[in-house]
Amino acid sequence: MSRRGTAEEKTKKSDPIYRNQLVNMLVNRILKQGKKSLAYQIIYQAFKKIQQKTETNPLSILRQAIREVTPDIAVKARRSTQGKALVIRCFELVDVAKGNGDAICKKEETYKMEKANRAFPNFC
Repeated sequence: MSRRGTAEEKTKKSDPIYRNQLVNMLVNRILKQGKKSLAYQIIYQAFKKIQQKTETNPLSILRQAIREVTPDIAVKARRSTQGKALVIRCFELVDVAKGNGDAICKKEETYKMEKANRAFPNFC
């Protein structure tokens, strides 16, 4: 066991416009070669298109889409932020918010597989 003090938890940064950590996670996921300003431009343009299509707040669409596709259970133990990171990798915002799309099919597929592979199904 280390005798040093425990490391302080860093505060997560949020994006400059929406002041949201989910948007920052999304920006960091699409980041390429350190061009963060370009990643922010891409996300904000996508949010403008979402607002024009749905006429609602794009941040609420993002939250709803992530809530829809985040896996309920996993074969492997994961932290709560890892579930969100899994979702951000592959999903379509507007389709998921409406309740259809490949990401929701993938979630249901993995749920069925996880349910079939449970270690002790009689205890659940």
